[in-house]
Amino acid sequence: MAIHSLLQSFGLIGVTLGLDKIQALLKSLNNPHHCFPIIHVGGSNGKGSVCAYIASILTEAGYRVGRYTSPHLVCPTERICIDNKPISETDFEKIIVKVKNLSLSYKNQPSIFEVMTATALAYFAQKKVEVAVLEVGLGGRLDATNVCNNPLVTIITSISREHWQVLGPTLADIAYEKGGILKPKCPAIIGQLPLEAETVIKTRIKELNCPSLWVKPALLTRKNWGQYQDISYPLPLLGKIQLMNSALAIATSKILQEKGWKISLSAIQKGMRNTQWPGRLHWIKWRGVSILIDGAHNGAAAAALREYVDTLHKPITWVMGILSTKDHDKIFEALLQPQNNLYLVPVPDHQTANPEDLALLANKICSQLNDIQIFSNVFQALDRAVDDAEQTIVLCGSLYLIGYFLKETFAMSPVNQIK
Repeated sequence: MAIHSLLQSFGLIGVTLGLDKIQALLKSLNNPHHCFPIIHVGGSNGKGSVCAYIASILTEAGYRVGRYTSPHLVCPTERICIDNKPISETDFEKIIVKVKNLSLSYKNQPSIFEVMTATALAYFAQKKVEVAVLEVGLGGRLDATNVCNNPLVTIITSISREHWQVLGPTLADIAYEKGGILKPKCPAIIGQLPLEAETVIKTRIKELNCPSLWVKPALLTRKNWGQYQDISYPLPLLGKIQLMNSALAIATSKILQEKGWKISLSAIQKGMRNTQWPGRLHWIKWRGVSILIDGAHNGAAAAALREYVDTLHKPITWVMGILSTKDHDKIFEALLQPQNNLYLVPVPDHQTANPEDLALLANKICSQLNDIQIFSNVFQALDRAVDDAEQTIVLCGSLYLIGYFLKETFAMSPVNQIK
């Protein structure tokens, strides 16, 4: 059975918060998450790239490393990797069907994210990984990944206003939920946070007596090289934000070294160099033209994208689709500038914002846009955009839109081969 058909056949909802169902599932699977140490990564932005950096470093150091991230771009198997290689479709189907069958007796069916999380942990145990790097799906305190009572390290990359409909309206509310992954006496590595969020996390760290490290961004020492403390390393991923994300990964490597993990400078440098994280500040050829693709699904991520495109010193054509649940005004305020073109499209197969409504909002926020147009699909918009080679074309607004574009464009190529 095809992977997507298999998942659709379950008829499961996307994400629910709470640990009862995932704990019951894992107990039915003999608690696979107890078989290996865990590095738990939460935050608003940067989680995925930090996971990718850490997994790549540990793999290069010779360890067998599980990595669980979300969402996927093209195929759900991307979410579950060992040594940076996705789970095979055969293994995926076997385990996820077993997990689903175990859940049939439950009064309340688990969400698809809970099923995926249980599948990942069962696969890692089956394949005897030596460590697993887990990315939080939503929030933290009640997220399905928050089942480890004694992680090696817990990381909070950043905190900004996202998923406020579920996590709460203020940064303090969001920080409380994300801080729920911190555990008593377990090392906490924290990125730069807004003061309101920082106060909440510091209180939580004190309550739990966590050894904590508040990380500052690495320095850019030369083109595509960073320096964090005494370690210099390549920066394969684009954007100034990677100075922060890479520093979090290097700081984690140092903590692991102190715990006795054998991670050489060479492993750190090679691991960083080999890191791939498609769909985020990622240049790709389409119809012979280089276009930039990026999720940029909230205000903070959009600001990081704008900061990068400002270094290109060319006019921008934005091709954008955004989910209805996102902060549209914050995204537009971060991205749009006079003389930009804006081509708006729906996000297929998801709860998309109405492009007509977005056009009205965009014009209100930046009335000096060169052009605003609405297209029924992303490829019509890109066809129009590539007609003007003088513009930098940026496809953004939703990782689901990026995934759809990659799936349709590279139907014959696995996403891990898209560089």
